[in-house]
Amino acid sequence: MAARVAVSRWGAGPAAGRRGPLVPCRWWSGAPADTVYDVVVSGGGLVGAAMACALGYDIHFCDKKILLLEAGPKKVLEKLPETYSNRVSSISPGSATLLSNRVTVLYRSRAVGYTWPYPFHMADSSPWVQITLGDGSTLQTKLLIGADGHNSGVRQAAGIQNISWNYDQSAVVATLHLSEATENNVAWQRFLPSGPIALLPLSDTLSSLVWSTSHEHAAELVSMGEEQFVDAINSAFWSDANHTDFVDSIGTMLQHAVALLKPTKVSARQLPPSVARVDAKSRVLFPLGLGHAAEYVRPRVALIGDAAHRVHPLAGQGVNMGFGDISSLVHYLSTAAFNGKDLGCMSHLTGYETDRQRHNTALLAATDLLKRLYSTSAIPLVLLRTWGLQATNAVSPLKEQIMAFASK
Repeated sequence: MAARVAVSRWGAGPAAGRRGPLVPCRWWSGAPADTVYDVVVSGGGLVGAAMACALGYDIHFCDKKILLLEAGPKKVLEKLPETYSNRVSSISPGSATLLSNRVTVLYRSRAVGYTWPYPFHMADSSPWVQITLGDGSTLQTKLLIGADGHNSGVRQAAGIQNISWNYDQSAVVATLHLSEATENNVAWQRFLPSGPIALLPLSDTLSSLVWSTSHEHAAELVSMGEEQFVDAINSAFWSDANHTDFVDSIGTMLQHAVALLKPTKVSARQLPPSVARVDAKSRVLFPLGLGHAAEYVRPRVALIGDAAHRVHPLAGQGVNMGFGDISSLVHYLSTAAFNGKDLGCMSHLTGYETDRQRHNTALLAATDLLKRLYSTSAIPLVLLRTWGLQATNAVSPLKEQIMAFASK
């Protein structure tokens, strides 16, 4: 196959200059007639699969060809597995409506190269994105959606800049067995000087652990014996070693003041469950960081999920941000399909980018601020965050506004 090398500005007209620096780009002549899909989603994780499903069920995509590239093998499950994966996400109600399933999946497939269309239509060039798979086969698509994680190959191949930095923390995840069966339907989180520790409910007897802490402490937690590890978890949730009498007394005074201004029924305080043991092979750690793509879209390319943004897990919003991307992108693509427009056209892709960058940038900034605020033991800042949480919890309209924004 003959190939030539050129430099492309990724588009013509006024918008072209906004899309960033010149990017090396290939196009081809005399290419064979590869299978052409309307949309290819690269990445078969939770967000990528949900994106493909959402398009598959959209009424305006009933005549479209949609393909999901999944690197793993096809799993045929007659029943749910007896053990949980250590990759657990907390799904908001607004996200749950996306999770129905019907789409063409190409298993054991991974994209290893992309050939971008030349921005101006030429007789010897294809107008679509060409994707080369690991087995050497090729296919083409009118729109490529990158859902391939924070080390996104789609983002890198498209030359999209990613602003990122690593935190001084790693997260330890594990599947935990509770001391006794309980109505386990509450997610628990406690902020420690080294970082937050959280329990996500899985069943009446199981919870998932996400403990963000220093790299050194995380490595220690992963290597320690099971009994010592379980003791560390219980101590992190139940011990008052990191509290100070001064901060506690000031916090109590504020609670009483709020109660006088807004009397409420007093209910028994809920306590986190006690942990009895941990699944043997479920303990792993991964480094934490923040990342944000400078652009979510380019001609015939859109990024969603971790490919577009990476966030600290303390707010539990990573996958929900990805589902928010899906809702927005499906809206714009559905409208374009209804109007008979080219799915890879920038006129509607930029609408998705504007919509989601406004939301995600604010959430990323707020999460980064919280991470820094809860990584200090300075008494003035400890008082500030304590008062802030108590005031937010007491003012129902403010709390509802924050919850509504986070669930979008």
